[in-house]
Amino acid sequence: MLLVFEAFVIAHIVTGSVGLVAFWVPVIGRKGGDVHRRFGRVFTFTMLATGAAAIGISTATLIAPLATHPHLDDAVFVRGIFGWMMLYLAVLTINLAWYGWLCITVKRDRAAMRTPVNLGLQVVLTLLSVNCVVQGVLIGQPLMIGISGIGFATVATNLYHMYRPAPHPFGWLSEHVKALVGAGISVYTAFFAFGAVRIMPEIALNPVLWSVPLITGLAIILYHRRFILKKRAGKKAAPAVAA
Repeated sequence: MLLVFEAFVIAHIVTGSVGLVAFWVPVIGRKGGDVHRRFGRVFTFTMLATGAAAIGISTATLIAPLATHPHLDDAVFVRGIFGWMMLYLAVLTINLAWYGWLCITVKRDRAAMRTPVNLGLQVVLTLLSVNCVVQGVLIGQPLMIGISGIGFATVATNLYHMYRPAPHPFGWLSEHVKALVGAGISVYTAFFAFGAVRIMPEIALNPVLWSVPLITGLAIILYHRRFILKKRAGKKAAPAVAA
């Protein structure tokens, strides 16, 4: 079990590191060009791989908590944080990366987004968000309860976009940004927090540490949303000028 766990950890670190570097190229660089698309693909697929590896890590932790985390001595705590919460974050990352990829692939064809895989990811993430709340209550970890809200919000906004009667003309682009930046937030949060357990365990569950990626990501999403709305306003104004 330990060898399998370590293999998943190595895969998680390698794919996650590549993805988190690639993340900044489409965020900062020129939008829509070849470089944007190329690094966007790298980021998306490494996030899917990182999430899959994290599922392996969390599953091994749930089976053998102290064997996989010998530097800790509380099996209940390890199962809660490194098992259930990491499993939740892993599926959150996969959900956002896959949803964001579909948004840019099918664009306005929202019926094409309502695939069994995509809808199934919404169901699984909802169940894991509920479980994260329950486990947080059982082991007395408010952080688990609070962070579950991201999962509920993700599912709610994803389904709202897929089923809303009159979608925003650039809604698919706004959702694309939300989802892929959200995937970056999820993985940066996991890297900061779970990495801190080994380096500085006393601050690993500090809400301030967990809030840094969230605040940064929300700022990026709001900035790009404003850019998208301005783009829409410019396209509306163009026909009026021509007339």
